Amino acid sequence: MAAQPILKKAGTALAAPVAWLAALIDPPLRGLQKATGLNGMAAFFLAPNMAIFGIFVLFPLVINFAYSMTGGSALFLEQRTYVGTEQYERLLTCGNYLDKQSCTEDLFWNAAGNTAVFVLFQVALMTVFAMITALILNRELRGRGFWRAVFFFPVLLSPVVVGLIWRWILQRQGLLNYLLHQVGMEPVLWLTDRFWAFAAAIMVSVWAHMGFYALILLAGLQAIPKDLYEAAEMDGTRPARVFWRITLPLLMPNLIVVVVLALIRAVQIFDEVYVLTGGGPGTSTMFLTQYIYEIGFAQLIRNPGLAAAASILMGAVLVVLTLLQLAASRRSQNAGGGK
Repeated sequence: MAAQPILKKAGTALAAPVAWLAALIDPPLRGLQKATGLNGMAAFFLAPNMAIFGIFVLFPLVINFAYSMTGGSALFLEQRTYVGTEQYERLLTCGNYLDKQSCTEDLFWNAAGNTAVFVLFQVALMTVFAMITALILNRELRGRGFWRAVFFFPVLLSPVVVGLIWRWILQRQGLLNYLLHQVGMEPVLWLTDRFWAFAAAIMVSVWAHMGFYALILLAGLQAIPKDLYEAAEMDGTRPARVFWRITLPLLMPNLIVVVVLALIRAVQIFDEVYVLTGGGPGTSTMFLTQYIYEIGFAQLIRNPGLAAAASILMGAVLVVLTLLQLAASRRSQNAGGGK
């Protein structure tokens, strides 16, 4: 009881500066509201965020587009020569689009092909495993909070740390090959074989990010009314039918968010794969982001304009894919509502 007066005095002391600051800014804010109305006040409070967005997102995007219209190896924009759409033409010129070797910039098309295959398998596996994980964690399990933390823990790791951990596990004399040797199996060249290196890149990416998407789906599952499941159980509905008829339709908004976010991240994959394989063996795990990095920064003779053009094309494709997904989901929701 003796501590209550002390806590009360401490609270009063802490609240005094806040009250003083509120009293100081209240008159000008009231005047601004009278002059501009509620819409003006909304714009006033949004202005700092929009300024930050403009400085760190829109302005770099404009600069990047300007770089894509220039040539040469100079870094500063004023030292570069204007070449128009030459960089885009170099990237998109192919004798036969089904043959990457016939393209002027075949490395770009190789990276684009690798990225397309990676996105297809990674997003599909990510969605499936995140769904399974969310369904399991939504059950009444012993130590459910612990298991949720375990599945979410990899998300907290740096991508570089993830790449280093799995490189230690998957290298020729790594932990996984040691375990295979212990059970009498031959070691596998996980990081030096083209097929296994690509599969390892997909697996590591799924492992590192699945917890985040499972958390989104878990939130959607917990928002579904339990009365629906109780009614289905009373009717003797099979679990598979409950999933397809109740769970999946009601979870669709969360599932769309998961697919869109997973797609965006998969297209931009770089950190963990670069640390894990370095883009090898050869160029079998080189993706678009690594191509942009190599062309723009890592090569002895850099070409920032070509790298900027490749990034613009990658961003445009990503925007189109996202809009198509959102349009398809909106159409399916409208069709469901019409029924």
